[in-house]
Amino acid sequence: MASTSLPFLLFLFTFFKFSASQTADQTLKTFLFRVDSHSKPSIFPTHYHWYASEFADPPQILHVYDTVFHGFSASLTPDQVASISSHPSVLAAIEDQRRHLHTTRSPQFLGLRNQRGLWYESDYGSDVIVGVFDTGVWPERRSFSDKNLGPIPRRWRGVCETGVKFAKSNCNRKLIGARFFIKGHEAAANAGGPISPINDTVEYRSPRDADGHGTHTASTAAGRYAFEASMSGYASGIAKGVAPKARLAVYKVCWKESGCFDSDILAAFDAAVNDGVDVISISIGGGDGISPPYYLDPIAIGSYGAVAHGVFVSSSAGNDGPNGMSVTNLAPWLTTVGAGTIDRNFPAVVILGDGRRLNGVSLYAGSPLKGKMYPVVYPGKSGMLSGSLCMENSLDPREVRGKIVICDRGSSPRVAKGLVVKKAGGVGMILANGISNGEGLVGDAHLIPTCAVGADEGDAVKSYVSSTKTPTATLDFRGTVIGIKPAPVVASFSGRGPNGLNPEILKPDLIAPGVNILAAWTDAVGPTGLETDSRKTEFNILSGTSMAAPHVSGAAALLKSAHPDWSPAAIRSAMMTTASVTDNRNQTMTDEATGKASTSYDLGAGHLNLGRAMDPGLVYDITNDDYIRFLCSVGYGPRVIQVITRTPLNCPAKKPSPENLNYPSIAALFSTAGKSSKTFIRTVTNVGQPNAVYRPRIEAPRGLTVAVKPSRLVFNEAVKKRSFIVTVGVDRKNLVFGEAGAVFGSLYWSDGKHVVRSPIVVTQMDPL
Repeated sequence: MASTSLPFLLFLFTFFKFSASQTADQTLKTFLFRVDSHSKPSIFPTHYHWYASEFADPPQILHVYDTVFHGFSASLTPDQVASISSHPSVLAAIEDQRRHLHTTRSPQFLGLRNQRGLWYESDYGSDVIVGVFDTGVWPERRSFSDKNLGPIPRRWRGVCETGVKFAKSNCNRKLIGARFFIKGHEAAANAGGPISPINDTVEYRSPRDADGHGTHTASTAAGRYAFEASMSGYASGIAKGVAPKARLAVYKVCWKESGCFDSDILAAFDAAVNDGVDVISISIGGGDGISPPYYLDPIAIGSYGAVAHGVFVSSSAGNDGPNGMSVTNLAPWLTTVGAGTIDRNFPAVVILGDGRRLNGVSLYAGSPLKGKMYPVVYPGKSGMLSGSLCMENSLDPREVRGKIVICDRGSSPRVAKGLVVKKAGGVGMILANGISNGEGLVGDAHLIPTCAVGADEGDAVKSYVSSTKTPTATLDFRGTVIGIKPAPVVASFSGRGPNGLNPEILKPDLIAPGVNILAAWTDAVGPTGLETDSRKTEFNILSGTSMAAPHVSGAAALLKSAHPDWSPAAIRSAMMTTASVTDNRNQTMTDEATGKASTSYDLGAGHLNLGRAMDPGLVYDITNDDYIRFLCSVGYGPRVIQVITRTPLNCPAKKPSPENLNYPSIAALFSTAGKSSKTFIRTVTNVGQPNAVYRPRIEAPRGLTVAVKPSRLVFNEAVKKRSFIVTVGVDRKNLVFGEAGAVFGSLYWSDGKHVVRSPIVVTQMDPL
């Protein structure tokens, strides 16, 4: 009798639990539950058995998490959620949210060269495993060939999941793993609301990429080297990822036109860390300008678990720039990457009937206009916003047929506007930036002759149309130009600081190439991604912080290969302290949105410079205990911290200071009437030659004093670590805060060979 009583009681418990819940609100929602794993009664053989009997019915459970997070996700009614949340073992209930993607010159531009420096010394990232969380992969692309690669690393524990049009044979010694995560998406679709079920005519229930974004980011990080590549003749050259010999594992968490769900993203983190990846690249974020606290952010939670296991996580800063405080993915254990331009462009020219030439960009590759002048029309002249934006069904064919149409940027995809013009009979498009985009331009593979122009040129062409009786123009496409100066320039769309959660931590951390990046593409859609675009292309050119993050992922793979003992924080430090703040004119890097000098809020520590990151001299390392002290310092209690860290803990009796996290940058916050000086403690680890002496140098604007003690750091065989104190003082009468409400300086440590730079940001900010 005893052997059958437990299952019978569990059946009764589950039956009554399920029956009672059905009498109330029937609306199902997915929640992630963080459960104290130490509370599991010994009677249950696994956590799943415990969750399925005490918390939710087996069909309702979507994912069970046991590596970066302890708990489960389930699709439940509000009553069930309330009941589970009140259980003493449940530390947190987080509603599942939908997130969005932050949508061959660049490795050279990063300072990578054949047979010299980091590529050579790291063996091109050989045997480091990069996990990419995105829309999947098109495995047949040459970028994923395993020719001349050695056997799969023995520590790899992952799988090659099969599904629609994806077989085990699609994996190889390069693409060593592939998984897909769909349960969170399906639960949201089944619950009704704005989420549609997977459309099997355009999407694959497998790791195969129907969107193109995932193929592009994977090949950017670790695509194979050496073959002629271009997109319809643009950007021709040798295609190569940043770490060409690194192995790839693809985790499909984002679905075509549906976004990416937190429950699936967290399941991918769990799987990737278990599988044995060394680096995770995630070009995904909220994108709504609001960053949730870390304990409600599954990307922050999952990445903490990954970093705690020694996995480097690179994430995109978001594309909501140039607005201040638009940077996303803010957790201090994440490496947050903004976007810069490279020294390659795709110029196009608008030639007006009065002879003026307005410069822009385009990736249009169809039949040219051959200098023929066409009438120009601006639908926005009538005052109709939808017409000015060239939204669907907003154009009158009688007004635009046979003409070049001026369309304002915003509210719909840039390439979709061209399709609207084409349907209405227009022959071409001038895509004009508004004030928010400034002069920031990105190339697109338009379906009709199109030139994108900045706000100033857009105003000029509109003024010409309104003041001319019969305005005319033509468009001239100039192909690919290399050696553009200045470069890099901070992309206007790149997410900007300050950090909206904890301004004591400077974000973004750095920038990397993210404008007009050539990489592999899917065969499922054309280069514009529009359903009506039937063109096929092996490569595509995209822009976004989505493109910048995998550059840093590939860089991390190279550094991990060259320095296997470096922690994720040490790798990030090496990139940050060696990053460039000058462009190819040897002048301060500029901001594309304003044309003015960029600041640390725009580019973090600077632009990735891999040639120097290989040998940074000193690194700022951070341990798991340091991150826990940081969480204590921002006011989180032990139970909240356990949601993130998985283990019970106690905060120190004396509350730590958040700015004393051993970060490679320094952010000082002063209130308008408070103290006029602050001290910061930092510790550096010598990773260069054992015997070295470093001395500091300060750059600070008028009204700011920065003092460093001691005045030199002496290292030898026995002493690898040294701490120092930085005191930042403000003279409120003489200190002038810039447009960003901050002033910026630098701390340099040098031993004569290495230069280790930390940006200093001073902000005046009164507590709420």
